[in-house]
Amino acid sequence: MHHDLCSALAQLRDGSTTASALMDLSLTAARSEAARHVFVRDFFPQAAAAADAADALCRAGAPLQRLGGLAISIKDLFDVAGQPSTAASASRHDADTASEDALAVSRLRRAGAALIGHTNMSEFAFSGLGLNPHHGTPLNPVSLALDGKERIPGGSTSGGAVSVAIGAAWAALGSDTGGSIRIPAALQGLVGFKNTARLTPASGCLPLSQTLDTVCAITRSVRDAILLHEVLSDAPLHLSRRSLTVTRLGIPAQLLEALDPTVALAFERSVRALREAGVCIEPVDLPIGEMANLQAQGGFAAAESWAWHRHALQSRESLYDPRVALRIRRGAAISAADYIDLHAARQAWIARMQHAMQGFDALVCPTVPTVAPEIGPLLASDETFFATNALMLRNTSLINMLDGCSISLPCQAPGEMPVGLMLSCSALQDDALLALAMQVEQALAPITRNGER
Repeated sequence: MHHDLCSALAQLRDGSTTASALMDLSLTAARSEAARHVFVRDFFPQAAAAADAADALCRAGAPLQRLGGLAISIKDLFDVAGQPSTAASASRHDADTASEDALAVSRLRRAGAALIGHTNMSEFAFSGLGLNPHHGTPLNPVSLALDGKERIPGGSTSGGAVSVAIGAAWAALGSDTGGSIRIPAALQGLVGFKNTARLTPASGCLPLSQTLDTVCAITRSVRDAILLHEVLSDAPLHLSRRSLTVTRLGIPAQLLEALDPTVALAFERSVRALREAGVCIEPVDLPIGEMANLQAQGGFAAAESWAWHRHALQSRESLYDPRVALRIRRGAAISAADYIDLHAARQAWIARMQHAMQGFDALVCPTVPTVAPEIGPLLASDETFFATNALMLRNTSLINMLDGCSISLPCQAPGEMPVGLMLSCSALQDDALLALAMQVEQALAPITRNGER
């Protein structure tokens, strides 16, 4: 199942397949060895029933629903009616079942999604690596096939990304607070679109940081990302295509530091392909260094997660991943005045960033500075874990702090480790960014399909 959701929907429209036949493929993948540790709980019987119902409606002459009864996975942060939401934490083992769907989930269901299961994740979404001590860590299936080594899936939407990479789901609902959609997408050769946060509803979703959390999806292509964003934002997109020859992209030098050789090569090759397609790409000087001050005390994630978790930590800390509890506890030292100051400092920084970005259609950089690291050393050492986590989040988290929108596209050649190319804009430029991403995806196709150049 290497084609995308839009191709599958086209096959449903022309009658060359059925939702039930495609669901059989998804369920086979979801039950395979590659899916080990991917699902915290499965909804397989309901998913099969939803696909059967979609087929019955089509046979009765009803129009095909937008998502056609196809399998979509749900990160274990989102309420699904009749199921508990546990954020992949043992501390929520006795969580009540949800009485109704989270708003994002209900929009997917209304559009004809067949929900296939709650996917595993970094506990409480608090890490870009995807390790989980309670449910096991899903292995990165793409890198495993390439070099046989057990590498991270990327987080925090770890199980969601793997569900798409192995064909168990056509798209994965997740969240992105500092890169949690784009990092796993980049490390598994998928598309991860982080929209402007206010465009998609977070109600019924367990929060990490209310200020930064963004509800969004991992898909196989940009056109799938557009479809999912239309469903999740409950609004039509206006995609006006500008010629690439009048497109100007800025490369921030700070986001090119400490690249591993595979990422550096793929990025240089991508920039060359875009320049050959007529794109103007120039260095841009941004006040990125100021991010360190904004994050010095732990930032919004520490303050806001502490507010949410502080009572549970009193009685249940032994059931938390110690590395997650440590980061949440940093929020205890942030005063209300500090927190109010942080909001003001962020707004002032956003204004300076936007001023520096004027004249550019988007920023371009690698999504993640390295290919997926091996799991072993991260389990063995807290120091390695925290240093690697900071590096994974470095480029992506900038755009959450900016309140912007951002997309990661695969840019590796066949046989290479997955590498993401990230395009980013400031707030509410989502439609223009997605239109640009469609053209960039096309310009990179000779590399990603054939390994040319």
